[in-house]
Amino acid sequence: MKYIYLIIIALALVLTSCKTEDDTPQPQQEQETPEVTTTGSIENISTFGGSKNDSAEAVIKTSDGGYAVVGYTQSVNGDITNKSDESYDAWLLKFDANNNLLWNKTYGGSNDEKANDIIQTNDGGFIVIGYTFSNDGDVSNNAGQQDFWVFKTDPQGNIEWEKTYGYSGLDYGLSIIQTNDNGYFLTGVLDVTASGGEGNTRSNQTLHAGGDYWALKIDETGNLQWSKYFGGSFSDTPYDTIQTEDNGFIIIGSSDSTDFDVTNNIGSYDFWVIKINSQGILEWKKNYGGSQIDEARKIIKTNNGNYLIVGDTRSEDADISNSLGAADVWSIIIDDSGQLLQETNYGGESFDVGRAVISDLENGYLYCGSSRSGTGQLTQNNGQNDVWVFKTNSNGDLNWQTSIGGSNIDYGHGITQLDNGKIVVVGVSSSNDIDIPENKGFEDLIITTLN
Repeated sequence: MKYIYLIIIALALVLTSCKTEDDTPQPQQEQETPEVTTTGSIENISTFGGSKNDSAEAVIKTSDGGYAVVGYTQSVNGDITNKSDESYDAWLLKFDANNNLLWNKTYGGSNDEKANDIIQTNDGGFIVIGYTFSNDGDVSNNAGQQDFWVFKTDPQGNIEWEKTYGYSGLDYGLSIIQTNDNGYFLTGVLDVTASGGEGNTRSNQTLHAGGDYWALKIDETGNLQWSKYFGGSFSDTPYDTIQTEDNGFIIIGSSDSTDFDVTNNIGSYDFWVIKINSQGILEWKKNYGGSQIDEARKIIKTNNGNYLIVGDTRSEDADISNSLGAADVWSIIIDDSGQLLQETNYGGESFDVGRAVISDLENGYLYCGSSRSGTGQLTQNNGQNDVWVFKTNSNGDLNWQTSIGGSNIDYGHGITQLDNGKIVVVGVSSSNDIDIPENKGFEDLIITTLN
């Protein structure tokens, strides 16, 4: 036993002495976010589509470093390869970080479908929301004229499941988020008159008229858990939503109602913001704006835990302190109780609108929309509406701005920033000159990358 013990010790010493420096475990270093300084300079502009009408409505960065674009197409030629009729279909395109198109697919039936929003899901696939008029093809059911349509794909864009939600009227989905329980939260417009109040699962139903904010909570396979509607007797349109730390939701949009859930209309259409709890019970509601038309489009969380909402305003009074032109991009910051903390106008002498905003890698914000102005904070206008992109610091001060377009109408609808710092802006263009290299039909989907 003594000799065996000595042999074991000797082998241990040999193995220890043979261990190389490369075998020594090295402490793992955290990947640092690359330092980024953007200038708004245009890197690339591309159009996609066919001979009819094609548009991008939203863009997201993806987990592989690239991005995905969603919108709709009416074309059956050009860049569209799996479509046989000229009804509108939802259109999903996947790109890598160098703007190379990896694949694109259309989805729908024999009638019209349009997609309005997209997210990448936790499993690497995608989920898209919009509306459908069909009851065939990729659409398995339709309860009325127009329904919410939600479909889930795998990472290659193949449909895994799809669902419709709606009643006999015109119901359409506008935004979707994945929730903390791996389900989804949808918002859009419910045709309350046509639904007969059936779109509301709360016990005491009050039948409004017209179109209301419609909020639906579904599980991870699309099964409806609850739905609620909010609004008044006129037009209430919810464009975006965000989940709050208490698992509730803030929904933003526009309203010109003055009754039922809307109790403080300032004038015409207002930014209308509501907070509901995790079961859809209304906790508070706020109106922001002036005496003219004010519409909220996107909401994000700020770095200090408040909420930034962007849209546009035609007002010059009440909450709007610095009108710049006929219509301005209007950005407001509220706290978690809806108190207005800050408001800022951006634009020039003509009509400027905000459609999207994100936090950027420089601790500020990136906005996109469209502009008819060539003065004020803008330095040029190429003709009619241009895509407008601008950056602010965390205090809302303008750092740079860029107009993109040709002599016809060009709109910016969505914006994202990739991990490499490049900014991707998507929208729709009917131009074929100046900044726009080509027009393939009536309207094309346009993608611009900036540094």
